[in-house]
Amino acid sequence: NCSRTYFGVFGMRLMPQLVSGIDFATRKIANLLKTRKVIEQDGDVFTFTTVSSLKNYKSSFKLGEEFEEMTKGLDNRKCLSQVNWVGDHLVCVQKGEKKDRGWTHWLEGDELHLVWSTVAWEVFAVQENA
Repeated sequence: NCSRTYFGVFGMRLMPQLVSGIDFATRKIANLLKTRKVIEQDGDVFTFTTVSSLKNYKSSFKLGEEFEEMTKGLDNRKCLSQVNWVGDHLVCVQKGEKKDRGWTHWLEGDELHLVWSTVAWEVFAVQENA
């Protein structure tokens, strides 16, 4: 079971050569945010909640099923997303107005890693007593 709460070890690291379509203000704010991520798992159903001082984002999905997602507060896109296990990585493929988007989560010890496909990466550590 993957249910846990994690806090950001450092802010989002945007890959400068790959952020076309993400406005300047959003990029600057993303680099400064301290985030907390809550992952809840009930069988094949996951709920990811990302909490920050600026905006909260919540996404629920069932593994292997495509769902409509509005990434409001992130990069403000409407897309069809599908999440699956690929080895020990939880991989989301997103189809929509921007190509090659999605994310990958995996654990290394007590750290949760998140890579936003072609855009950014973050590292979270387990939050004790959450």
